[in-house]
Amino acid sequence: MTEQVKKLYRSAKNRVLGGVCGGLGDYLNVDPVLLRVLWAVFFFFGGMGLLAYIIAWIIMPEEPADQ
Repeated sequence: MTEQVKKLYRSAKNRVLGGVCGGLGDYLNVDPVLLRVLWAVFFFFGGMGLLAYIIAWIIMPEEPADQ
């Protein structure tokens, strides 16, 4: 019995800017729009949203083409 291991990737299909929220949404089974709204709230009220998004964009690998 093989168990499929979930991996975190930037989404190639569900992207607005870099695919970070789309990939997180796929990984967490959450609507990416909700994650985009939360990220915007962190950006405007916390100031760290943009920096966190850029870091996630850099360290998250792109989704492979065969998925």
